[in-house]
Amino acid sequence: MTLTKKKIIIVGCGPGAIDYITPAAEAAARKADVLIVSQRLNEFFPEIDAERIDSGTDVDGTLDIIASRRDEGRQVVLLATGDPGIASLAQPVIRRFGRANCEVIPGISSIQVAFARLGLDWKDARIVTAHSRDPEESADDLRNCGKIAILGGRAGSLRWAARMIPEFGEGRRIFLCEELTLPGEKIREVRAADLIRISVSSRAIILIIRGEQMP
Repeated sequence: MTLTKKKIIIVGCGPGAIDYITPAAEAAARKADVLIVSQRLNEFFPEIDAERIDSGTDVDGTLDIIASRRDEGRQVVLLATGDPGIASLAQPVIRRFGRANCEVIPGISSIQVAFARLGLDWKDARIVTAHSRDPEESADDLRNCGKIAILGGRAGSLRWAARMIPEFGEGRRIFLCEELTLPGEKIREVRAADLIRISVSSRAIILIIRGEQMP
């Protein structure tokens, strides 16, 4: 008998707090025979009786596991932090298996929360990912952006931002947003030079805003 391969469901699990997971995301997660999870999300949905596989750092290995479980006819659900459209495993999964074989449940991103905390819209924001390595964007690429959000909670991303921001010109305000929606949430306005001296959570976003864009 030929098994029917089910669509891979990619679920956005919000910025951190369980309260920010949407009902649609929770309903999708409950369909899982196999949950692909990061360590950060492993404690979510403890009541779901599914095989749990750590997504880890070996992307190709994770994709191979997803393929093998899907070939067995099992429902694979990938839990992604934030929104799957921003810096997640969703894109490698979609490239490997094709859009027609994936279903994406959007989530609330930490970027949305960061801008909401400042009372700003983010429709014109430039998003820069610095999670694992320094971004390729140059100062020329970013100088004309009124709003920049840098994803990255590592010392290297802070050093990169500290070097880059002075090249944007004067009139920028810098906000370091950490642990958004979690008990340790902290938002502080800093100077570029401060970024090389302070410790930072791994859940951190740097917002760089032109002064005239602040309410």
